[in-house]
Amino acid sequence: MQQINALKELLESPKKIMITTHHKPDADALGSSLGLAGYLKKKGHQVQVITPSDYPSFLNWMSGNEDVLVYSPKTDAQAQAIIKEAEAIFCLDFSALSRINELGNYIQQATGTKVLIDHHLQPEDFADIMFSDTNAAATAEIVYEVIREMGDEALVDVAIGECLYAGIMTDTGSFRHSSTTRNVHMIIADLLHNGIDICKVHRNIYDSYSESRLRFLGYVLKDKLTVVREFNTAFIAVTAEELKQYNSQTGDTEGLVNFALSIEGVRFAALFIERQEAVKISFRSVGDISVNEFARAHFNGGGHKNAAGGISPLPLNETVQKFVSLLPQYAEQLVN
Repeated sequence: MQQINALKELLESPKKIMITTHHKPDADALGSSLGLAGYLKKKGHQVQVITPSDYPSFLNWMSGNEDVLVYSPKTDAQAQAIIKEAEAIFCLDFSALSRINELGNYIQQATGTKVLIDHHLQPEDFADIMFSDTNAAATAEIVYEVIREMGDEALVDVAIGECLYAGIMTDTGSFRHSSTTRNVHMIIADLLHNGIDICKVHRNIYDSYSESRLRFLGYVLKDKLTVVREFNTAFIAVTAEELKQYNSQTGDTEGLVNFALSIEGVRFAALFIERQEAVKISFRSVGDISVNEFARAHFNGGGHKNAAGGISPLPLNETVQKFVSLLPQYAEQLVN
């Protein structure tokens, strides 16, 4: 209640508000940001969403997408001006300012009141008001709860509701992950009562592949999937050249790691993507295997217990070799 009261006091008069989320936003990152933006605009605030990078085109249907400012060297001055003038800065779906690249330094130095809404582990202590719940299935779930605690459920219309639903749906793996709680279903029931079209949301996100993305998926599953049966592990490693060959766009590699985890008997999965600046890694697991701890210990990463990310400065082949060499250390967890 202390945090809610502080937020009520902050928002009791119209404010200039900036909202941001993590690098390469997914449906929860963008959905929670645009859902919150829609709500705050209804409350009479001036709101600008800034993302630290571009995001998948299959998220462009979300209400408010047309007003998002995507950070780049060309928009740097504009972004800095907005952050400097912001009286309140909402940070959604990330727990460390390093996750938002250049924007992190700007926000660190900003004088506006900082509000963190997030569900990742080990949040940094940079916010003045914090809504952090590591048991929440999605940041969009927390955003809805904050709106409800503010007494403003009636302001959640179809547009806001569909943004929040997208975030919850995707971060729960279409409601199949263990993070799917009674509270999640109660929130979805509320959103359905408000008239959201769940079929439309699902279709926009999961049934809008480009032809090149589908062919890329087929190639990856046929030629790039490696299964290490000894350790119930599977992984996919994709080179920069292969991304170029299939004209890969932002979002085209999203969800690939889940195919590796879907193999019968596999308990640990990884996806390695060779980027210009480093090798980006996604980890997934089932049960008590903590990929958050694994990523933190070996690949300068983190996230959730069963879903985390990491980064490696080593070349792709050396990164994969390092990963495979670590598996024997976790044999007891992986095999039993």
